[in-house]
Amino acid sequence: MRILLVEDDRQLAEGLKQSLKMEGFAVDLVENGKDALHATVVAECDMVILDLGLPDIDGIDVLKTIRKQKKTIPVLVLTARDSTQDKILGLDYGADDYLVKPFEPSELFARLRVFERRLGTASSSLIEIGQVCLDTASHSVVLDGEQVDASRREYMVLKALMENSGRIQSREQLESKLYEWGEEIASNVIEVHIHNLRKKLPPQFIKTIRGVGYSVNKA
Repeated sequence: MRILLVEDDRQLAEGLKQSLKMEGFAVDLVENGKDALHATVVAECDMVILDLGLPDIDGIDVLKTIRKQKKTIPVLVLTARDSTQDKILGLDYGADDYLVKPFEPSELFARLRVFERRLGTASSSLIEIGQVCLDTASHSVVLDGEQVDASRREYMVLKALMENSGRIQSREQLESKLYEWGEEIASNVIEVHIHNLRKKLPPQFIKTIRGVGYSVNKA
């Protein structure tokens, strides 16, 4: 999953970005409302983490505009504004969730997993297809009860495929879930990840739809 993080506190933003990457998210960071609104139009993202105290545009106005642009993208407000009225205002203007700073990262990650389940096909942190079980809470892959040794990017590719089981994911779609703006991407990087995963998973678990992309069929 690809997150747009809108946060003007550079130290907090960089720390949060690294933590989210460790949780298996691709993260694009902007520091003001203008760039946030531009990003939601031109860039592909699956969810937004939005600070309200931005230097140029109030976060509530950013939220209202996002809702006009993309009515269904999940938005989690992450802010120091902790009054009941602020929370009501944020939720009324379209936030899907509201978390007050300071916060426990584990709570933020749990709330983002709820967004992931809503966007994908899983109803819990466990996604089980055939002999393969992927746990989005522990970032682990298990095959027939045995842990599979997968790199972070291999895990992210497999998660994207299993969350969208029965639906074809193009190379471009998979790249967008793994890499951030400005990262150099080798032309065959997805093919390499798929090749490595196939050596660790049952034969034909990941199918190639020639000229289109890849898919994992529902069990």
